[in-house]
Amino acid sequence: MTGDHVGRPNIVWISTHDINPDLGCYAGVWPGAEYAVTPNLDALAARGVRFDNAFAAAPICAPSRSAIITGCYPTAIGTMHMRSQAVPPETVRLLPEVLRQAGYYCTNNWFTDFQLELPDIAFDECSPTAHWRNRPDESAPFFAAFHGMATHESQLYLDDEAFAAATRRVPESARHDPAAAPLPPYYPDEQVFRTAWARYSDLITAMDLWVGDILAELEEDGLLEDTIVVFWSDHGKGMPRAKRWPNESGLREPLIVSWPGRVPAGAAATGLVHTMDLAPTMLRLAGIEIPGGMHGVPLLTPDGAVVAEPNAYTYGGRDRQGEAEDRSRTVRDARFRYIRNDFPDKPAMIHTDYPDRFPTWEAYRLLAAAEAQQRARGERPSALDRLQRSVVAQSKPAEELYDILADPHETANLATDPAYADDLARLRAALAGWIDRFGDLGQMPEEQLEEQWRPDGRRRRTPEPATAIENGLLTIRSSTPGVILGWTTEAPTEQRSLEGTPGGALGSSSSDARRWRPYSGPVPVDAAVRVKAWRLGYEPSTELLVEAASARPVAL
Repeated sequence: MTGDHVGRPNIVWISTHDINPDLGCYAGVWPGAEYAVTPNLDALAARGVRFDNAFAAAPICAPSRSAIITGCYPTAIGTMHMRSQAVPPETVRLLPEVLRQAGYYCTNNWFTDFQLELPDIAFDECSPTAHWRNRPDESAPFFAAFHGMATHESQLYLDDEAFAAATRRVPESARHDPAAAPLPPYYPDEQVFRTAWARYSDLITAMDLWVGDILAELEEDGLLEDTIVVFWSDHGKGMPRAKRWPNESGLREPLIVSWPGRVPAGAAATGLVHTMDLAPTMLRLAGIEIPGGMHGVPLLTPDGAVVAEPNAYTYGGRDRQGEAEDRSRTVRDARFRYIRNDFPDKPAMIHTDYPDRFPTWEAYRLLAAAEAQQRARGERPSALDRLQRSVVAQSKPAEELYDILADPHETANLATDPAYADDLARLRAALAGWIDRFGDLGQMPEEQLEEQWRPDGRRRRTPEPATAIENGLLTIRSSTPGVILGWTTEAPTEQRSLEGTPGGALGSSSSDARRWRPYSGPVPVDAAVRVKAWRLGYEPSTELLVEAASARPVAL
C-alpha cells in the first residue's frame, strides 16, 4: 500500500445491461422515461447529479465496457470488435489496478467482459460473492463494482414462467401495461414490440429493487454518507435500432453519481460526457494521479463540483459484432449526431445469429418479407412505413445527420439538406480530427491486427521480473513496458470454481483463488513470497518463489 489513504472516499459502482435513460428521474429529458417505475434510482439522483447527455463508446457490451474500465476509446486500443481478446498498448491501465496501487480494496461482482483476459491482480476479489464486506482491513477504502444482468436483452424474451420468476419482486402495481408503452416511431405498432417494451420496463423495475438492496447494505454499514455511488449502463436497450446501432438509442445512457456533502444534490448536468470518463473521474475524486494513457476526462472537480462542459464532442463506433462485420463512426455535439457508415452497401440490421433469434428481430424480418410478397402481387408495400423500412433495409446511407433537439428519435436524415451543410462539414472535421489524434485500429484488417498481437496465433508471455533481497526486504523490478508486478504469500491451493461466472470469451479472472497484492515497494520476507508479472493481453510470467534463505528465486 502506498501513500496516505486516510480520508479517501469509498466507491461503489452499480451497473446494468442494455438500457437507455428509461428511469423515472429522466422524465422530460429522455422520451418515454415517464413510463418507468424506479423509486430507488430516482432517490439516488435526488441525492446526487444526473448526467443528461452521457454516451457509451460503443453500442454493444464488451467494447463499451472495455472503455469504461480503461478510460480509453476502444478504436484506439483495439477493443472495438465484439468479441475479441485484445492486446492493448502498454500505456493502458485498468482502473482497479490503479486504485489497488493506491491502497484500495477492489472487488468485482461479477461480470467482466472487458475484451481482454483479466489479470489475477486486477481485483482483490472477482466472484459472485465479492463485496466490500469481505475486506480484511475495515479502515481501507474500497472500490466495489456490482454488475446486474436483470435487464440484459436475453431477459426480454424469456418464456412466461421464466419471466415471472425474473420479475417476482415487482408488485402488480408497478408492472407496465403494453398498451401504454411509449413506442418510438421506428417500431411497428405490433403486439410483439409492445410486449417487449413493457417487459423491458418491468425488468428495469426489478433492477431498481436490486439497486435498493445494495444501497440498503451501505446504509446498514453506516457507509452511505461516505461513499461515492455511481449508476451506469453499458449501451442502449436490447431491441432493433438500439443495441448494436451507433445512433442515439444505441449510445445514450443513464449516469448518476451521488456523494453526499460533496456532489450537489438534485443537480442535472447537461454537458456531453462519455461513460469512459468515469475512470479518470474516480481517480480525481480519490486524489490519485490520472495515468497519461487514459483518454477520458474528469466530470467532477476534486471537491465534487460538476465540470460544466467536459467535452465539446462525444465519439463512438460500431465494428464487428459476432460474425457480422461492419464499421461506422459517430460524433455528437450538443445538438447534432453525425454518423459515417464505411460500408453503406451492408444493412444496418445485418444478419447476426444471436439477436436474429429474438421475437422483435424476427418480427421485423417477417414484416419485410410480407412487403416483398406485396410487391410480388403488384401491390404497394404497406406493412412498414418509410422510417421502419429503413431499419431493415438492405443498405444504409453513407452519411447520416440528425438534429437531436428537434428530432430525438432520429427520423429525418439531414445529411443531404443544403441548409445543414456547414454542420455536416464541422462534424466531419471533428470526426476526422478524433481519428487523427487517437487512431482507429478498426480500419486495420482484423487478421493483421491479431497477428501483431499473437504471432502465429500464440500469446506472448510476460518476461519474469527481477528480484533482490536486502536487509530482509524483497524488491521486484521489470523493464517490460506496461507490466504489472504482484506478490503473495499464499501457496497454490485447489483451483477456484468458475461456475456461475462468465469465464471464457468474456475474459474473467483465472481460477487462481489466491489474493495477489500489487507491488508498490519493498516487501518483508518473513516467509516464502511468490512473485509474478502481468502484461495486459499476454500470458503471465512464470511464478517465482523467493525465500529469505535463498540466494535466488526459484521458478515454479
